[in-house]
Amino acid sequence: MKAVYFDGTKATFRDNLDKPVPEAGESLVRILMSAVCSTDKEILRGYKPGFTGVMGHEFVGVVEESDQEQLIGKRVVGEINAGCGHCIYCRTGREKHCEERKVLGLERKDGCFAEYMTIATHLLHIVPWDLPTELAVFTEPLAAALEILSQIHIRPEERCAIIGDGRLAFLIAQVVAMTGARVTVIGRHEEKLEKFRPYAEITMEPEDIYEIVIEASGKKEGILLAKEIVRHQGTIVLKSTYAGEVSINLSDLTVHEITIKGSRCGPFEPALHLLRKRKIELPEIELHRLEDFEKAFSSNAFKAGFSISE
Repeated sequence: MKAVYFDGTKATFRDNLDKPVPEAGESLVRILMSAVCSTDKEILRGYKPGFTGVMGHEFVGVVEESDQEQLIGKRVVGEINAGCGHCIYCRTGREKHCEERKVLGLERKDGCFAEYMTIATHLLHIVPWDLPTELAVFTEPLAAALEILSQIHIRPEERCAIIGDGRLAFLIAQVVAMTGARVTVIGRHEEKLEKFRPYAEITMEPEDIYEIVIEASGKKEGILLAKEIVRHQGTIVLKSTYAGEVSINLSDLTVHEITIKGSRCGPFEPALHLLRKRKIELPEIELHRLEDFEKAFSSNAFKAGFSISE
């Protein structure tokens, strides 16, 4: 089997891996398309030092084997966190926080930069027949953007800032704009910021403060900027994941009564609904072969990924 494999130090192309065999409660999925996330690149910088295996967690595939026969032959996307099923987190609907969880392409579980992968069956969601694979592959990151609205209430009259001008920030801007709130996107690249104009005000030099600040820059500096531009008693939502640490004065957060909300994976069904209804604008994904993974990882396209099978 062909795959992009992380050996603990670097990513390599492999064409000699065994086709995975599903365990009890799992399905075998033939990957049609997978997409590169900024988190995948952070793995190369040491974000998950204990991980070795097939990379990748954003995918669309076809179920070839499953303990649920109705799934066989269906196009699917899948959530990435498989919990133990019996701990306090799993028993209270917080599987993605299970301390024994396996995470596709990130922790103790091979991912989707391969011809085949196995995944816990309950994590799969059927892709509607009229939703193209090229759009369905955005389900996971769009779900992550929607998670913000699951965690905090954004009122139409509030001012909201998004730090970052990348792929996730673009999805977040569209999701937050649906609330009616006034959105400002703070970025570093004029050509990227131009894409945000239909949904937000854009700037490279913030001169205001905001009730809600969503940090999606993927950079350590993002949280420091968020701290400077959030109003007293405001909220900072953290979406970035990156290798390394950042130093911040927590006393300021206490004195100014700032709420900080970590935000990760989100709801797939609403994401699929928005994609199917074409409510989200998505530039075309740039596709590569698995053998050319370095080009995909270094691409400046809005989204790069792999076309793996038909």
